[in-house]
Amino acid sequence: MGRLQLFEFEDQKWFPAFLRNYGTDFLQFLSNATKMYKPIIPVIKKGLQKSGSNQIIDLGSGGGGGLVWLNSELKKDVPGLKILLTDFYPNIPAFRLTKEKADNFDYVKTPVDARDIPEDFIGLRTQFLSLHHFKPNDAKRILQNAINTNSPIAIFEGQERSLPSILAMLFSPISVLLTTPFIRPFKFGRIIFTYLIPIVPLFVLWDGVVSSLRTYSVKEMNGLVKDLNGTEHYNWEIDRVKSGPSVILYLLGTKKE
Repeated sequence: MGRLQLFEFEDQKWFPAFLRNYGTDFLQFLSNATKMYKPIIPVIKKGLQKSGSNQIIDLGSGGGGGLVWLNSELKKDVPGLKILLTDFYPNIPAFRLTKEKADNFDYVKTPVDARDIPEDFIGLRTQFLSLHHFKPNDAKRILQNAINTNSPIAIFEGQERSLPSILAMLFSPISVLLTTPFIRPFKFGRIIFTYLIPIVPLFVLWDGVVSSLRTYSVKEMNGLVKDLNGTEHYNWEIDRVKSGPSVILYLLGTKKE
């Protein structure tokens, strides 16, 4: 099955920010509750070690992703760990809540383009569930910018372009309905647009299926790094790892010593 560059509601400028935030809040809650990123902790630790820094620069953070739970695990072996949340459409209420849960988090209030990160953002760059949003040329720009600034980068996708992954996404509306009462901060709007006017479960369903169809395979990620300028100066680790009933695809790029 070839990769399809379809549209997701979350990417559209006209899509209401509060609905986008409800979707990213759901993804954050689910990833933390299921500890889906547990298998990739060694990858993040390796990236931090290679970076020579104790800071993670998270790109396309959405609602903070699975970093709340990951943070508690990483801090056990990474003294003084700091995590900076950024996004092109920053979910400020979610970022603020994340910082309240752990004071080693901080966030950027203004839009940050993953394709053009300022050089003074020092640390391991991470992306969770967001590379698939970018067309191949833009995905290459993200990776090229990391090389140009001598920055390590770690990218993780919690789905793949396969029939089992797509079928799993078909159950996402049920997950939204079951988890919404437990998502914090509590908002009446979230209740209204989940149960009375079910826009949230429907757009999460669409975006979830499309995410699977847009996800780069291991082979395609290898193709993305192949022709980058200076790619020979980086070590690239690209693979997939089991996480419960699903898989996580990952890419780790670190500068050769």
